[in-house]
Amino acid sequence: MPKKNEPFHDPLEALDRLLSHFGHRGVVIGGIAVGLLSQTRFTEDLDAMVLLSMDDIPRFLAIAEKEGIVPRIDQAEDFAKRSRVLLLRHARSQTSIDISLGVLPFEEEVIQRSIPHTIDDTLTIRLPTPEDLIIMKAVAHRPKDLLDIQGIIQSNPDLDQKRIQDWITQFAQLLEMPELWEDIANWF
Repeated sequence: MPKKNEPFHDPLEALDRLLSHFGHRGVVIGGIAVGLLSQTRFTEDLDAMVLLSMDDIPRFLAIAEKEGIVPRIDQAEDFAKRSRVLLLRHARSQTSIDISLGVLPFEEEVIQRSIPHTIDDTLTIRLPTPEDLIIMKAVAHRPKDLLDIQGIIQSNPDLDQKRIQDWITQFAQLLEMPELWEDIANWF
């Protein structure tokens, strides 16, 4: 996965530097995380989840700009305050970076349990555990997320199935979406 000369290396490096200013209270998620924790798949952007208060958004955006990461929409701060998502872009590579602003106890656990992953001996980024990535993908529940879950399960035979089931069933109850667990239960 992203080697020094590959398109995601520089944006990941800039994102990692940005997160270092906030105590590395973030993880790379989405297609990059799936590719590093199971099987490589196509992705066009970077996704991350960061524990960040609404008050820290202006400071985050200012530091992001110094790292070559800029908003990709007007009023990015206002949008983030409404949606809890920062829509950014790595300026040099034009790679889109979506940053979800975490706040839930589960998201705090994701950060606490995150694992460092070294890429090409030049860059170390934090990833969620395979279990936590499965939980996030189950909640998102798009067709590509379900395919990602299958790949993560196949690539990680020693998963903590109890953790996965406990969190997914809690989200399923909260969201009144029993299919979050029902659709994947037989894959374990």
